[in-house]
Amino acid sequence: MANIREVAKRAGVSVATVSRVLNGSDSVSEETKERVLKAIKELNYHPNLLGRNLRRSETKMILALMPNVSNPFYARVVKGIEDVAHKNGYNVMLCNTDSDINREKVYLEILKNRLADGVIFMAPVMGKEELTLIGQNYPVVQCCEYIEGAGVSYVSIDNFSAAYKAVKHLVSLGHKKIGMISCENNFVSTKQREAGYKKALEDSGIEFDEKLIKYGDYSFKSGVRAAKQLLAMEERPTAIFAISDIMAIGAIRAIKEEGLKVPEDIAVVGFDDISFASMYDPMLTTISQPKYDLGCVAMELLIKHMSGKLEEPQRIFLEHELIIRESTVK
Repeated sequence: MANIREVAKRAGVSVATVSRVLNGSDSVSEETKERVLKAIKELNYHPNLLGRNLRRSETKMILALMPNVSNPFYARVVKGIEDVAHKNGYNVMLCNTDSDINREKVYLEILKNRLADGVIFMAPVMGKEELTLIGQNYPVVQCCEYIEGAGVSYVSIDNFSAAYKAVKHLVSLGHKKIGMISCENNFVSTKQREAGYKKALEDSGIEFDEKLIKYGDYSFKSGVRAAKQLLAMEERPTAIFAISDIMAIGAIRAIKEEGLKVPEDIAVVGFDDISFASMYDPMLTTISQPKYDLGCVAMELLIKHMSGKLEEPQRIFLEHELIIRESTVK
């Protein structure tokens, strides 16, 4: 492979001049620039971008840490992150943590070794103090999930309000025995969605029954299992609210397998509005999150942070929407 000295020799200029051309400097005349570019083409020269970026103390690489790469919810979030990143000259490395603190720490070594310029957490699992410390030393933004009280910017939605709205919709249809499919984890969204569910029942004069909450793990199969537990109750619920669309679709499968109809026998509401929600039969009523916008805003915040334009951590909530479809109303 040709090196920069050979390019300079072929073009009849200094190495510094070749470097200026590569960096897009305006101090090089058009004639000299053309000679350098011609030499680069003739020698098939490829600059060492990693070395050059490290000399500038930047890598143009961003880490995006997600808990489950197979969850379709994150696809649109990542699309937003990548679109804004690429427009600003950054590349994105996707890292699947499986909500494992050890894997999270391994990926963060890339940041600490200055092989990435910043990180976007989509569901951090480390403690508040540790995340705050990382945020004090490196550009960090939380997206979707976030740790409350950590001094780190985040972009999310009001999960409490969204869950409240979903359950109130079921109440407005006459449902009084409403089951919930949640998850056993420490995500802020889970806590807030459970709180929204309980508050909607309370405000509607419906007594909360902890037996009506069953737990899954965001997977289709766990939604099937949790729904079957609800259906096996002596007095089964007439409606189910699931904290993810995948589990909600699993619940619909379980209901059908029991010979029941949705929504005639049991209504179902999901959360996220993934693409499958409008493709399933019946089409799923759900809370729509602005997935693409969440990714875009998170990346824009990170760019501000990396450029020193973010003086204080930002806390941004984007709008959500209840999308009413066939799983609750025919």
